[in-house]
Parts: sequence; C-alpha cells; structure tokens
Amino acid sequence: MKNTFPAIILEALEGISEVKGEKTVVMDLRKLENAVCDYFIITEAQSTTQVSAISGNIEKRVRLQCDERPWHTEGTDQGEWVLMDYVNIVIHVFQTESRNFYDIESLWEGADTSNI
Repeated sequence: MKNTFPAIILEALEGISEVKGEKTVVMDLRKLENAVCDYFIITEAQSTTQVSAISGNIEKRVRLQCDERPWHTEGTDQGEWVLMDYVNIVIHVFQTESRNFYDIESLWEGADTSNI
C-alpha cells in the first residue's frame, strides 16, 4: 500500500526513517466525515532532539523533492509534539509520552491505517 501514497507522503516517510522515527502510521482520513485533511502521518521519537531532527529532515526532503513547504508548523520550541501542516497532509512527530497522552489515533479510529 505504501506505493499508492502521494509523493509528499513517501518523502516524509523517508525523512522519518532516516532519523529513526518509531511506530510510524499513515492514516487515510478521506472517507471520514468532517476530516480536517486527507492524511495524518504520526511517528514518535525518544527525545526533544530527535523530534527536532525528524521534523527538520521531513521539511528538508519534502522541500527538495516535492517543492512543498508546510503551511503551518507548531511545537518546534517545546519539542514534545511537532505538528507540520501541509494542508492535505498533517504530520505529527511526538515524543512517546506525548503520543500516548494525546492518543490521536483513537480520535480518528475509523480511518484506514497503515503501519510503516
């Protein structure tokens, strides 16, 4: 299924993989009513440094390979949870504790989910 994703998702996944993001999932929200975007990518890191490195690498790869920049980014100062909004694709880079606390996956449990 990974090959059917848009190029921006594939580049983001490569960016995550290069910096050793863990427990990465892609959630296809297109069939859900009131979805805020088409896809979520959720991954986790073990430290604020790794959260920063993953989000920075995603931004770099997507910019270079797809000529896209995030419309909005949040959380870079704290490093617990960075949200990168590419309008149709929203990427969440969490520290493990924050991911468990916010449990984004359960909020959109009707979505088709791919574990990467």
